[in-house]
Order: sequence, then C-alpha cells, then structure tokens
Amino acid sequence: MIGGGAKITPAASSTGCAGTGRGNETAAYGDFLRNKIRLAPVSGLQVNADEVNPILKDHQRDIVVWAVRGGKRAVFAAFGLGKSVIQIEVLRLICEKTAGRGLIVLPLGVRQEFRRDGEMLGVDIKFIRRIEEAGETGLYMTNYETVRDGKLDPNEFTAVSLDEASVLRSYGSKTYQTFLSLFEGVRYRFVATATPSPNRYKELIHYAGFLGIMDTGQALTRFFQRDSTQANNLTLYPHKEREFWLWLNSWAIFLQRPSDLGYSDEGYSLPPFNVIYHEVQSNIADGGVDRDGQSALFRDTAVGVVSASKEKRETLNARIAKMGEILAGAPADRFIIWHDLEDERRAIEKAVPTAVSVYGTQELDAREQAIIDFSNGEFQYLAAKPVIAGSGCNFQRHCHKAIFLGIGFKFNDFIQALHRIYRFLQTRQVEIHIIYAESEREVLRTLQGKWEAHNRMVENMSEIIREHGLDKLSAAEVLTRSIGVERIEAKGEGWLVANNDCVDETRSMADNSVDLIVTSIPFSNHYEYTPSYNDFGHTDSDDHFFQQMDFLTPELLRTLKPGRIYACHVKDRILFGNVTGMGMPTVNPFHARTIFHTMSHGFAYMGMVQINTDVVRENNQTYRLGWTENCKDGTKMGVGSPEYLLLFRKLPSDTSKAYADERVTKDKEDYTRARWQVDAHAFWRSSGDRLLTPDELAALGPDLLAKTFTEWSMKHVYDYETHIKIGETLEIRGALPSTFMSLAPGSTSVWTWHDVVRMRTLNGEQTKKGLENHICPLQFDIVDRVIRRFSNEGDLVFDPFGGLFTVPYRALKLGRKGRASELNPGYFLDGIKYLQAMEREISTPTMFDIFERQEEAA
Repeated sequence: MIGGGAKITPAASSTGCAGTGRGNETAAYGDFLRNKIRLAPVSGLQVNADEVNPILKDHQRDIVVWAVRGGKRAVFAAFGLGKSVIQIEVLRLICEKTAGRGLIVLPLGVRQEFRRDGEMLGVDIKFIRRIEEAGETGLYMTNYETVRDGKLDPNEFTAVSLDEASVLRSYGSKTYQTFLSLFEGVRYRFVATATPSPNRYKELIHYAGFLGIMDTGQALTRFFQRDSTQANNLTLYPHKEREFWLWLNSWAIFLQRPSDLGYSDEGYSLPPFNVIYHEVQSNIADGGVDRDGQSALFRDTAVGVVSASKEKRETLNARIAKMGEILAGAPADRFIIWHDLEDERRAIEKAVPTAVSVYGTQELDAREQAIIDFSNGEFQYLAAKPVIAGSGCNFQRHCHKAIFLGIGFKFNDFIQALHRIYRFLQTRQVEIHIIYAESEREVLRTLQGKWEAHNRMVENMSEIIREHGLDKLSAAEVLTRSIGVERIEAKGEGWLVANNDCVDETRSMADNSVDLIVTSIPFSNHYEYTPSYNDFGHTDSDDHFFQQMDFLTPELLRTLKPGRIYACHVKDRILFGNVTGMGMPTVNPFHARTIFHTMSHGFAYMGMVQINTDVVRENNQTYRLGWTENCKDGTKMGVGSPEYLLLFRKLPSDTSKAYADERVTKDKEDYTRARWQVDAHAFWRSSGDRLLTPDELAALGPDLLAKTFTEWSMKHVYDYETHIKIGETLEIRGALPSTFMSLAPGSTSVWTWHDVVRMRTLNGEQTKKGLENHICPLQFDIVDRVIRRFSNEGDLVFDPFGGLFTVPYRALKLGRKGRASELNPGYFLDGIKYLQAMEREISTPTMFDIFERQEEAA
C-alpha cells in the first residue's frame, strides 16, 4: 500500500493472452521481439585454423579465422599486436578461396611495414595507384589519397582492408563520410586500427556503416539520445550501454593484450612509460581584445580553437626554447617533434637545422620517403604534424623519445602520435615531453580527462572480450534476457496503470471497454525509452516499427467502444542528407504512414489537427533550415515540421446514421452554440485593441513579444511585408531572438492549433523535483481538448504509451477515469505520484464546497 490510497500489485509475468485462441498471436509477438536482437551478420567464408600461416601468433590466428568467417569485421588491436600481419593473412585467404584480388588502403609512410611483413609471410604485396597496375589476382596496397582523389576504384577488388582508418578524420567530416561510401560494392570489407577511440561513438558507427553492419542513422537512433538544443551532440543511453558494447563486440575486436583471448602475454610487455610536462609562462593577465573589440581581463584558451591557436603563436618562442633544452639534455638520442601549426614547423627548422620536416604541401613521395628514412634510423630529428605522420608509422626501432611542442583538442591525434614509439618491439624506456603554456592548464586537464576515459572504455571492451571471446552467441543470450516484462499494476480511485508492454496490456483488456484512446505513439525508431526489446522505439525502420504496431492497433480497435475516437499524436521525421545520400535534409511523412497503417486495421480516418511548432528552435536541433545556408541556395530549405493529432473512429454497430453505440452527449444549456463554434474551430483567440509599435514590441521582452504578436495577427488582416518589417526593426534594435521564433503568426485554419503551450507538461514537475524528464512529453492543452470534445464525464480514457501518465492525469482532472500502460519503470513510478496527487486534489473540498454543504444542511 502506498500513499493516496493507491495499490501497487506485482502480477504474473505478462503473456498477453486474454481468453482462448490468442496463444498463436502471443507466440507470434514473442518471435517478433526475439528477432529484434541485432548482432553482426556472418557473411564470410568458412576457414579452419590450420589454413592460417603458422608464423602467426595464437591471438593473430584466432582473429584471422573470426574475420574471414565474418566477412565484414573490424580489428582494433593495440599497437604492436600485429594488425598488418592479420590484414595480410585475411586478404590472402579470401583471395585464394575466391580467385580474386585484395587491396589494403593505408596512410603515407606505412607501405614498407606491409612489404616487410608480407615478405615474412611469403606474400608479395605490390603498391599501385591505378587499376592497370594490378593483375587479376593477388594483394595490392595504395594510399588513402589515391582512393580519395578517384584515381583507383576500390570496387574493382574482392576484398579491401582500411589500415589506420582513423586517419580519415584529418580529411574533414564530409570527406570522411563520403570516403566510406566508396566501398559499397566490395563484398568483403575490413577495418584495422589501434585506437578507434571507444569514446568517439560516431567514428565507431561510421565503421559499422562502412562494413554494412548497420546503417549509421539506424545506429544513432538505436543507441544514442540527442540533445534537443544542439544537433550532433550524442550521448549513449545509460540503459543501452551494455547492449552497445555487446553489439560492437559482435563485429569488432578491441584487443589490448593476447591474454584477452586466453593466451600468454610473454613478449608483449612494454618497457616503462614516462610522461614529462613542461609549463612555459604566458601573460595570463592580458586577455587581449577579441574581433568584436571586447577586452578580457584574463586569457582563456579553453574557450575554443581560435583562441588556442593565438596562444600557441604568442608562446611559440618560449616553447621552442624549452624544446631546445630538452634536445640539449639528450644530444645522442633521436626525437620526433610533434606540432600543429606551420609557424611551429618553421620555428623548429630554424632552431634545429638538422631536423627533417614533413608537411602537407610536399610531394607525396617526398613525404613518404622522409618517414621511411626516419623509421630506418637514417637521421636524428623528424618534425611532423600528428595528422600527417601520427597513424600507422613504426618509429620504435630507432626512437624512444618524442616532444609535443604544444597541446590541442584532438585526443585521437595525440594518442596515435604517442604510440608511434610506444609499441611492441620498443626496448627502451619511452619519454614523452609535453610542452604547454601556463594559460593552457585547462586544455591539459581536458586532454588528461579524455585519456582516462579512453583507458576506461578500452578496459570495458577487454572485459567483454574476456567474457564472451569471439563467440557472438553468448552475447545474444545476454541480450535475449531483456525481452519480457513482469507486469506491475497500480490503481486508485478512478485510475489504473500498469508497468507492462502495451501490446500485452491491451490484449488483457475486455472488448469494447474503452470510451476514448488518446496517445502519442513513438515516432518510429527516433527514440528508445527502455533497455527492453519490447520497446517500440527499438526498431530498425518505419516498416519494422509498423510491424510491431500491427500487433497493437488491432487490439486498440477491439477494446474501443463502437463509434468512439482514437486520437493519435505524431510528428514527421527529419532525414539527414548524409544518411539518405541526397546531400540535404528531407522529411519522412511519418504522419501519413501512420494514417494508412491505422486505416488498414479497420479504423475510419476523421481528419487531423496541425499543431504549430517553433521553426527557429527546430533549426537549432537539426540545422536543416539555416538562414545562412538558405541565403546560399533557397531551394534547399523546406519548412518547419509541425506536430499532428490524427483522429480515427471505430465504426459504430449501426452505420445508418453512424451514431456511437454510447454517444458523447452535451446539454445545450451548458454547451452553448458559442462554445461549440470555438471548439469546432480548434483554436482560441485573444483580445487586444491596437498594433504595438516596433519600439513597444522591443520593450516587451522575447516571451511576451511572442504571445503579443501572435494575438495581434489573429485580429488583423495579415500583411506579409508588415510582418517582415516588424522583424527587421526588432533585429536592428537587437530584440529579435535567434533561439526561438518571437513573431509567429496565429492561424485561422480549422485544423490548426497555434496556441498549444509547449511547457505545460508533467516534465515541468519532473524538472522541479530533479527527476528524469520524458523525452517527448504530451502537452496538457492537446489532451484536455480531445477529452472534452470526445468523451463524457465518467468515461474511461486509455493511453497505451502512458509515459508519465499525462492522459489519465488530465482525465481525472476533467471528471473521467483513466487507464494506461508504460514500459519504462522509472516513468511508471513517477507517473503514479502524479496520479495520486490529482486524486487527492479532486477529492479535497474547496471553500465553496463547504459553504454549499452547510447551506444544504440548513
């Protein structure tokens, strides 16, 4: 028993069986949920361990067999564990079995490493830049630049492996994504890199997209929650973390040491590793002047890349001097000097004339030869940027010391560069000297924090490998355990809710028992609310989502009384150009798909209400309607995406006049003609007496301005140019907000609601109490209007996707009964508290109630 008179009752595990003859439907639904388990498909070739070159180590052999069988796999093995040997052997076996040819795409300066390993394995690997240089079979290698520039089509090869694919990020995000799509015709695809940065989630899912494991957009919606205020700000759902790493383990191996696969680490122990920090002074009391002429008291390079680059230039002399001290302290040792700016390169060359530099404007062959010569110990000092020589190169045979002339924001570049010398076959203690300015302490702390997070994530992957090995079946068994719900019921005076799968809950309800259904269905696979496979958001696509709805919608029709209304809240989905390949955002008409799905199950479509949303806020979330981009080409910009309330009706028993079996009646004395006209028109108007001047509007403040303008637009003949002029005047005065639309016109359409208050949701109470907010809260205004219009007092209102139980909460408020189901246990428990509070509110007498009773008693 809990407060407010409500009871929470555990029930038997949900079976979804209501009466006889429903067992087959229950079994079919169970099969559908089990088929949701997504681990990487096996699409490779059968190969036995004894077919692998015996020169390979035990852990290398196991990975080769796993990768060839998988057909599309990623090998994320720590520095020195033999990625090049593994890649060569994987491609050799595939090409032998298919009589095809294989291609390894690699960074500059790495070809000699593959040639050396190929000779050890007895495999000849030829470097090419054009397909004419290749034979019909055999193994070949080329640089990333050759593929990027279109000189060599990778689809001419049977199997391709990307070595140190993380180097692609230096090309820029757009080129990175475009590059990965160039390989769609290659049957067998592989990725190999030592540091995929497990905390850089987007990089990992781009690899999954390249390999054909899962579409990038699908992976984003399955595992990550979006920042509603900023596009591309991803956070892994806490309840999806375990599943994400298990899914990752089904197509990628993060190997840190041979013992992760049960083998000895003998021969793989690295010497001590020493990081030495050198702080040089900067004038932190002089914050300088920014480009807008604003002065700052103190320097702060943590605010962005521009200010950090400025700080690097102003402290360059001090950092070069410190570099000179370090070199002078070890005159016989070889050093690689890492830097980020061209000014730094020129300063290094001036201070150390014997240093050999590699840089972007050099010829490729000259760059590569310098890297090869340093790798072979032919000169003492190499100066390079991490984005140029920080991936794939092996300098450990002749060098054990490195200097980072500065620090930056790109952790992956840093960790890759560090491991050019700290890797297998290094025999001496490694020294890493990091030079930074006094004002860069915060940047240093950020770098160190990312380093710690990286190590934690890598250890997490090692733990999963040790637990499950390379057998994805054990991972599948773990994931299967998240299917099914132990039903818990809570009820009070006038309400009943259940923590349950909505399909199973609705199946348990009697025929024709619900007077009104009001719900906001999940917007396909846009969000996931729970770690359960029962979650409707845990689907691959619209088609997959509606396959699950095929189990629910017939039950909604069955439980709804004849002639009554099913009101369904939906919103269209934005499809991003890098996912569709169209290069621009487009709109998925999800509301239309929902209409046709619902009609296919026997509901009659009655129309829809459009609920206006804020186009400026939407653009901040999706970047698809940008002002700047529209100025470049107006044809790319569509319009804002409103929400929709879809109205469906279950046919009454008697269709001659089509009255509901139990009508929703109203007393004309209470429900006047005037009230009916407002309700039928579906929007409310406000009063006012004149047009405010731009100065008066500017003085109102953004929130009041937005309300006032909309109210005015409803009372006057609309003039487009006047609307624009008001906005331009406000912009000149600095009073036109850039984060939301303050001059939204009101609507005179029968089917448009412009006045829904977005903040009137139960999320407001959640925020006050510091509790988890619902991802897609349903506004009170929407629920109240539907309940008033389509139900009688005392009717039962049902929501299969209850969330925080807004629908039964408002139903109680309006004198109805409420019922709902919710899969998320956190939302379920929070929602009970709101229902209890509403139950107390409506049962507590007011002062007028007391006076009325006293008068009746007298």
